[in-house]
Amino acid sequence: MRLHQGDCVHLRCDDGTYQVIAIDDRHDRCWVRSWPLQRHGSPVFEVSLGSVVFEGQPLPAA
Repeated sequence: MRLHQGDCVHLRCDDGTYQVIAIDDRHDRCWVRSWPLQRHGSPVFEVSLGSVVFEGQPLPAA
């Protein structure tokens, strides 16, 4: 998987869209936030890379 900071992804556990904030390949983790951003920001949370579904799509316009 060629995942990069800023990519738009989905998680296996729900249908939401998320933006990748950071990636830690060494520990098989990444940090994401809900997309589009909420008015007062979207909380960032950690997930395993195995739970990420990436289809190579560009980030949608906000």
